[in-house]
Amino acid sequence: MQFGIHEIALTKPRVMGILNVTPDSFSDGGAHSSVQQAVDHALRMVEAGADFIDIGGESTRPGAPDVDLQEELDRTIPVVEALSAASNCVISIDTSKAEVMTQAVKAGAGLINDVRALQEPGALQAASRAQVPVCLMHMQGKPRTMQNSPQYADVVSEVAQFLIARANECEAAGIAKEKILFDPGYGFGKSLDHNYALVKYLPNIMALGFPVLVGMSRKSMIGNLLDRKVDERLAGSISLATIVAQMGAHIIRVHDVKETKDAVNIVHKLTTIK
Repeated sequence: MQFGIHEIALTKPRVMGILNVTPDSFSDGGAHSSVQQAVDHALRMVEAGADFIDIGGESTRPGAPDVDLQEELDRTIPVVEALSAASNCVISIDTSKAEVMTQAVKAGAGLINDVRALQEPGALQAASRAQVPVCLMHMQGKPRTMQNSPQYADVVSEVAQFLIARANECEAAGIAKEKILFDPGYGFGKSLDHNYALVKYLPNIMALGFPVLVGMSRKSMIGNLLDRKVDERLAGSISLATIVAQMGAHIIRVHDVKETKDAVNIVHKLTTIK
C-alpha cells in the first residue's frame, strides 16, 4: 500500500508506534511535551522496528475532554514536520478534525487514522483531497461516555456492518478502496466480552476485504481481565499482538515496539515455513 511517498508491503504484520503529544493520554500522557522529546521518542521506536509512527494530539481515553482545533494543531503539526525531516518512517496522524488532517498531510503524514471514521464535519472531504490512505475505526458513542454500559445484539456483526457502511461512504466521496483500512476499535464503546469477541472473531473483520489495523496495547481490556495496572500490561499486550498477528492482522498499534516486533517476527517466520 502506498502511504504518501512511502510504499509498505502488508504481506507481513507491521508495527505502528504510538506517539501521544497530549498531557492526558491514559498510558503516556505528558511524557513527550516538547517537539524534541516527541521526535526523540519516535526515532527510538523507529530504531526498535516501527514501520509507522502514529501521532495524536487529542486523548481518546474514556472520559477524555475535547481539544480545540488550534491546540491540536499546535501539538501535532510541528512534530509531524520535524519527524518527517528526521526519518523515512510512515507518519500517521491520529485525528478526527479536517483541518488537522489537511495540515498534517501537507507536513508529511502518509496515513489518516480516525477513531470517528471520518464522520466529523469536513473530515470525509479533507481525507479525499489528501489522497493518502485512511483508517476507519468503529466506536460506539463518544470518548466521554463510550464506556457507559455499551450494548450490542451481535458486536462482531455490528462492527462489520458499520465499517462497510463507512467504506462505502468513503468510496462515494472519491477515496479508492485500495486506500481504506479497518480498525475494530478495541476499548471504544465495548465491554470486556465485546473486546474479546472481536479478538476471537477478528477473521470475520478481515474477511471484509480491507487491511486491518489493531490497537490493544496496554488497554483496560488487559488490565481488567488480568488485574494489572497500566505499566504492568506488557505481557498481556504481547500476547494479544501475537494472537492477532497469527490471524493475519496487517498493522499492530503499540506502545512497546521492540517487544512487539520480536513477537510478530517470530509469527512471520512460522508462516513462511512450508
